[in-house]
Amino acid sequence: MRAALQRPSSVKAAQWASSRALSGEPTAPAMKTECPGPKSKAVMADLDSLQSMKSVQFAVDYNKSLGNYIVDADGNTMLDVFTNISSIPIGYNHPALLNAFNTPEKMATLVNRPALGVYPGQDWPQMMRDVLMSVAPKGLENGHITTMMCGSCSNENAFKMMYFKYMEKVRGGRDFTEEEMVSCMTNQAPGTPQLSILSFDGGFHGRTAAVLSCTHSKAIHKLDVPLFDWPCADFPRYKYPLEENSKENQAEDQRCLAQVEEILEARTKMGNPVVGVIVEPIQSEGGDHHGSNAWFQGLQKICAKHDIVYLMDEVQTGGGPTGKLWAHEHFDLDGAPDVVTFSKKMLTGGFYNKPELSPKLSYRIFNTWVGDPGKLILLDAVLKAIKSENLLDNTVQAGNVLLSGLKEAQTKYPGLIMNARGLGTFCAIDADTSARRDQILMDLRKEGVNCGGCGPNTIRLRPALIFEPRHAHIFLDKLNTVLGKY
Repeated sequence: MRAALQRPSSVKAAQWASSRALSGEPTAPAMKTECPGPKSKAVMADLDSLQSMKSVQFAVDYNKSLGNYIVDADGNTMLDVFTNISSIPIGYNHPALLNAFNTPEKMATLVNRPALGVYPGQDWPQMMRDVLMSVAPKGLENGHITTMMCGSCSNENAFKMMYFKYMEKVRGGRDFTEEEMVSCMTNQAPGTPQLSILSFDGGFHGRTAAVLSCTHSKAIHKLDVPLFDWPCADFPRYKYPLEENSKENQAEDQRCLAQVEEILEARTKMGNPVVGVIVEPIQSEGGDHHGSNAWFQGLQKICAKHDIVYLMDEVQTGGGPTGKLWAHEHFDLDGAPDVVTFSKKMLTGGFYNKPELSPKLSYRIFNTWVGDPGKLILLDAVLKAIKSENLLDNTVQAGNVLLSGLKEAQTKYPGLIMNARGLGTFCAIDADTSARRDQILMDLRKEGVNCGGCGPNTIRLRPALIFEPRHAHIFLDKLNTVLGKY
């Protein structure tokens, strides 16, 4: 992880701002009522009569939300550094997205949603080539791409490729036997093998059965759900500041890598071998835990040694928030991971994979829609805006301001907040307790900042790619105002 760079001068910050600001975007937060206010509470009560969704925090007026500011049903205008759980790539109501369906052909793509696995449009291969393959992770430019609906189904279907690869090696290229085809219909061996996926403590990969088996961030996600008995290894937990604890953190890397080796050997001996590893570049739900370049490189070497699949889950980190389109490209890996999954800021789910992993028979990776061409039209607009507006550079600049400011705040308020860390604007800091973290988030909202938490006591920042140094200064001013009250 890199150290924070020098904060940009006010002149340079103004230059960045003028080139990316959306016309009409508010210049500062403005709170009219508490949040949630009376109108939000009425919407929440109405919603509660229709579905159980106790997670709702407030109702949003998406017509009035703009750029980096979210407006709730009561007219409160808040600087949004959470952006719908990091899923708004270039801000609210960006002109590039509002104008995306500006031809009859694009509108036809939107309204005629195809079953892509059976009846793709004649332009579908070129759409994927022009949009998704144009930003394929380095090393996967000549690989395959599969679109999906969300992060969970992206990871879930990527797991199936892991199983297929392993079992094809076991069969040695022969066809399925009659016994295998009959037994799999009742979930019995030999057609249903015992195989495992290795994941990491603190990881989050989705809410369907297999990926939930690999999710270890909060108990509430998993309680009462029958899941697979799959192994979980330790993800490194570093001491901060990193530069003062390099020896201890290197030892932590080695401990965690050795544990992975031990698990792989043990699972093979028990007849339930690990066929792949899934890992996030940054554990985004579990507490924004980072791993070093050396740790990710070591994990890749272990996967290669044991001939198992290395899956990088970029659902939260992909799309640019770390300053690179793909966070794992910070790690100087020896070639690309075998599979890279994505969603959120990429506006569609899906995964890139090395061609040798792709299934050789039809319907093995399949659902009715297998993605949505309309989302690629939106993503195309996002990617063009990222390029034309230099939004990755902007994200690095804004992230430098954020991380520098978080480090200053933890020095100013020792014992309250600590462990400032981040890549790009994908930044986080820990509070001393869970209760304190929750209070900080509530008080930030009173000050007109919508922020989020993760893990037991972490404050996480997930702004849009158009979040500039000037927005970072607004956030830091509000954070210091809140911390100064304790």
